[in-house]
Amino acid sequence: MSETPEHETPADDVDTSKAETDTEASDADAEEVSADPTPEEQLAKTKDQLLRALAEAENTRKRAARDVKDAREYAIAGFARDMLDVADNFARALAAVDEDARKNAGPALASLLEGVEMTEKRLLSSLERHGVKKVDPEPGEPLDPNRHQAAAQVPAEQPKNTIAYVMQPGYVIGERTLRAAMVVVSSGPTEGTAPKGDSGSGEGDAKPGDGVDVSA
Repeated sequence: MSETPEHETPADDVDTSKAETDTEASDADAEEVSADPTPEEQLAKTKDQLLRALAEAENTRKRAARDVKDAREYAIAGFARDMLDVADNFARALAAVDEDARKNAGPALASLLEGVEMTEKRLLSSLERHGVKKVDPEPGEPLDPNRHQAAAQVPAEQPKNTIAYVMQPGYVIGERTLRAAMVVVSSGPTEGTAPKGDSGSGEGDAKPGDGVDVSA
């Protein structure tokens, strides 16, 4: 009967810790090698960084150009806003003189009115030369919340939600509203009347050539 020598170790009891350590070290070395980018990857990364830098530089240039443009266009906004009261006073002075008074005006009053009108025109043309334009909508135009301020709503011959008349003109500078025009909005014609400009289709609407005598 054979016996296992005391100096021999069974296969199941072999120490494998050193082999496992060697395997982990080899895996770590492999990961370290694979982490290094290839020349193609490094080139792609550098190209991406360059494109991003160029895009940021272009955006900065556009922002600077836009800021310069806005500063040039809107630098006089405060001054122009103060001048609107002067323009309003000219308009009120001219509106205070009705047509009969103009017709019967003596040389002195006629000369004064002419001077006020010329000064008002010169003021408006000077403002317009610097980008400030008058907003004076016509009755019947649609209400624009960006340019018009509705002060009231009344029955009028204009269609509903359009401008009935203007209380105070507005002004814009460039694309910005310096002062909105103050308007009265139509709530629509009163019952039994048709909107202005609406020919309608009723029998009472006479048209040339339909057999109704319109010569009188």
